[in-house]
Amino acid sequence: MAEERSELEERIIIKDLHTKEIDLVNRDPKHINEDVVKVDFEDVIAEPVGTYSFDGVWKSSYTTFTVSKYWCYRLLSALLGVPLAVLWGFLFALISFCHIWAVVPCIKSYLIEIQCVSRIYSLCIHTFCDPLFEALSKICSNVRVALRKEI
Repeated sequence: MAEERSELEERIIIKDLHTKEIDLVNRDPKHINEDVVKVDFEDVIAEPVGTYSFDGVWKSSYTTFTVSKYWCYRLLSALLGVPLAVLWGFLFALISFCHIWAVVPCIKSYLIEIQCVSRIYSLCIHTFCDPLFEALSKICSNVRVALRKEI
C-alpha cells in the first residue's frame, strides 16, 4: 500500500511540473523586463514649456500612442507568440541537452584525466626539483650579508 501511494505521489509531482498553474495577473514575477519595455507616452514624446500643441491634439496623440502600442503588442503576440515560444523552447531544450550530454561529461572526464596528470607532475617535481633546491639552499645558507655605511 505504501509503495502504491508513493508511486501515485510521484506521478502527481511529475504531472504538476508540466501542468503548473500560471499567474495571469503578475506575468513577470522575477522582474526580468522591469527596466526594458516600460515605455509610456511621456517617456517618448514631451513638449517643453513654450512649445505646446493644441490640447485636443495632445490628448489625441496620447490616446493614439497608448492604444496603438497596446493593440500592436497584442496582435504581434497573437501572431508570433506561440511560434516564438516553440523556437525558444527548442533552443533551451537544445542547450540543456548539450549541457547534460556533452559539456558535463567532458568536464568530468577532463577532471579525472587531469588528476592522473597532476599526480605524475607532482611526483616529477618532488623527484627532480626538491633535491636541487635543497642543495642550493645548503650552498646559500652560509652566505652572510653585511651592510656598512661609509662616510
